[in-house]
Amino acid sequence: MTTLTPTPARTPERTVRPQPTGRRRGVRLPFSGWHLLLAPLALLFALPLVWLLLSSVMTNAEINRFPPALWPSGIDLGGYRYVLGNAMFPRWFANSLIVSAVAVASNLLFGALGGYAFARMRFRGSRALLVLMLATMAVPFQLTMIPTFLVMKRLGLIDTLGALIVPSLVTPFAVFLLRQFFLSLPRELEEAAWIDGCSRLRVLLTIVLPLSRPALSTVAVLTFLTTWNDLTWPLIAINHDTQYTLQLGLTTFQGQHHTRWSAVMAGNVITVLPVLLAFLGAQKSFIRSITSTGLKG
Repeated sequence: MTTLTPTPARTPERTVRPQPTGRRRGVRLPFSGWHLLLAPLALLFALPLVWLLLSSVMTNAEINRFPPALWPSGIDLGGYRYVLGNAMFPRWFANSLIVSAVAVASNLLFGALGGYAFARMRFRGSRALLVLMLATMAVPFQLTMIPTFLVMKRLGLIDTLGALIVPSLVTPFAVFLLRQFFLSLPRELEEAAWIDGCSRLRVLLTIVLPLSRPALSTVAVLTFLTTWNDLTWPLIAINHDTQYTLQLGLTTFQGQHHTRWSAVMAGNVITVLPVLLAFLGAQKSFIRSITSTGLKG
């Protein structure tokens, strides 16, 4: 009798795979992926400034040529020499600086006082007065231009810098923006100061305003940009060239029969520089004025 010995079952052979020497890692960019979209857009919006800068160093023949030259054949500073050689240009620059500085200071002062009153003080008719003030923001300047001119004429301010300063002493936008920021500040900070015997004015100056620097800087920059770039109102209220602002003075470079475009472009470059520096210096404040609150940490 034969005995059958069971044959051992074959175990499946395991295929040995080579171990990877290192892990695959995703490609990390040294910048955010949004920069791939924002960088071309930034270049697109910067093209007018680049064209303005290039045109300021072109000759009048190159600017007037058709099709226009995209790149200057050489650096020609004739436009800058013409602008800076004009005896009235420093006076125009000083006039614009005076009007803009006074408008910024007055809007910060009166805007802070009015905004704090609307944010913290309750009096009869306060809401109706606030709505009425905000309604004036919807009225275009063209409708109030003639009444403003008549008021300035009655005050004897026509053809003076006062005619440019007085209508810009305070704006509804400054009051509204500061009011909205004051509402975001916690009342506990002010109540603690009231318990210590501080008046409302002292609370505003020592506690509220130091916490409101982002909103104050935003109001300052926007007021400066609006006043510095204004052309319509100075064109109506000013007649003598000694009282011209910079924007109004640049229009004298554009004649009826002949225009020195190189001088116009050079003057615009000099005019844009303060505006550009003000915007670059306060761009973070625009964000902080919206997101910031009165508490830190």
